[in-house]
Amino acid sequence: MDNRPILTEQQREVPQLRWVDSYSRLLDSKFRIPGTDIRFGVDFLLGLIPGAGDLTSLAMSGLLIVTMAKHGASPRLAARMLFNVGLDALVGTVPILGNLFDLVFKANYRNAVLMREYYDEGRHTGSVWPVILMVLGGIFLIFFLTIWAVIALFSWLLGG
Repeated sequence: MDNRPILTEQQREVPQLRWVDSYSRLLDSKFRIPGTDIRFGVDFLLGLIPGAGDLTSLAMSGLLIVTMAKHGASPRLAARMLFNVGLDALVGTVPILGNLFDLVFKANYRNAVLMREYYDEGRHTGSVWPVILMVLGGIFLIFFLTIWAVIALFSWLLGG
């Protein structure tokens, strides 16, 4: 996954979709490790802060999904995006493995690509409120599952 724009020229004319493109790249592929082709973003950097970084990253990913939902993502597409973000958040709670997973999986970039493909197919005219409510509910569920996973991990590590 590289740092090229995700959207087509026609899609880049819509300011909110242009924002999705640049925001997803900032989260997942803005920077490059010198001497390699490995790209990372703010999501990876936040993952280095145990617990709080993963929750902040989850909130930022949720904002991206809500923006996509406001611009026509269907409930099915939003569910696929929530799965990507949920997997990223849950694996992100595991020290070191979660950080390595962030370097490879890039949930936000994947979601932006899904939105572009959906938009290209001309299916971006759905009712927005059911999708937004589902996304917010999914984000809160993932948020609480992530908190539970962090607490369980620290409890296990501390022998309690």
